[in-house]
Amino acid sequence: MRSGRITIADVARAAGVSKGAVSFALNQRPGVAVDTRERILRVAADMGWTPDQRARALSTSRALAFGLVIARPPEILAEDAFFPALIAGVEAELVNSGYVLVLQVVTPEGEHDGYRRLARDGRVDGVLLTDLRADDSRIPLLQSLSLPAVTLNRTGSASPFPAIMVDDTPAVTAAVRHLIDLGHRDIAHVGGPKGYVHVVARRTAWAQTLAAAGLPTGELVEGNFSARGGASATRRLLDGPHPPTAIVYASDIMAIAGLAAARERGLDVPRDLSVVGFDDTPLAAHVHPALSTARTDVFGWGRAATKALVTLASGRAQPDVQCPPAELILRDSTGPPRRRRVAAEPSTRSEQGSQE
Repeated sequence: MRSGRITIADVARAAGVSKGAVSFALNQRPGVAVDTRERILRVAADMGWTPDQRARALSTSRALAFGLVIARPPEILAEDAFFPALIAGVEAELVNSGYVLVLQVVTPEGEHDGYRRLARDGRVDGVLLTDLRADDSRIPLLQSLSLPAVTLNRTGSASPFPAIMVDDTPAVTAAVRHLIDLGHRDIAHVGGPKGYVHVVARRTAWAQTLAAAGLPTGELVEGNFSARGGASATRRLLDGPHPPTAIVYASDIMAIAGLAAARERGLDVPRDLSVVGFDDTPLAAHVHPALSTARTDVFGWGRAATKALVTLASGRAQPDVQCPPAELILRDSTGPPRRRRVAAEPSTRSEQGSQE
């Protein structure tokens, strides 16, 4: 074998086939027998051959890349555990696909320009659309740019793009019901920025569950998915005329900051205040007390969305995909409100004494 970079011709020679057959096998195109395809892939792996992405892109008239535009302030994005998990799932699916991820972090004002640059420069074959809004102006924009897309959840308006969906509602509903069953009657909510589909879904589930139990809607404070925002919202609730006995947060980072804010006020969690987060970030199980929260498979969501985008970019039809819904994970940050605990303690001690 000659020295230097191994080429597709080298693989073809070693496998005893044409360069076209190698190209068809490596790009998973029809026209190559199964045993021949397996032999080609085995030879390529043994030789350590990897395709020249630039040459492959030119030959296929594709960018062989997908775009992800994130319109979040960098300081908030740095605290957010959602996007690292999502991107890890995307990369896990891309690793053997021949595609790469093009990531742009932009200001909300520059979001549309980010998509326009990707389309104008021919840098991507499609995009993943996150942070869906009720009436999302990015949908008609991407249509006008002829840029394929897969959306993470569906918007309230019509969209021609396939959606990979996760339902947050069951976990939030279960969290509020759990708190009600513990004896809480004043349950507040610290939500995310208004307008996001997932923020509205979590807020609606909280409010509807309270209404279904015949309870008044608790106080709602808007956060921004940051620790500072979570702490500020919690202080506002606790310093009000009627502090809640429980708070359901739209993210773990806000909930963990809320734990700290409660301790600043001399409160014990969960005796004086029960706290529920959302995301089940790795830190949630290791704070004190361990955080009750909602768990979604964000990594799997990223993989599923990317797999759908690969299918869409190849020109094949891609239906919507429903991923497993969020589920409630109970830990130590929720318990009966203090007034219920005090009332229960004498009988509990009496029962223990009779057993002794």
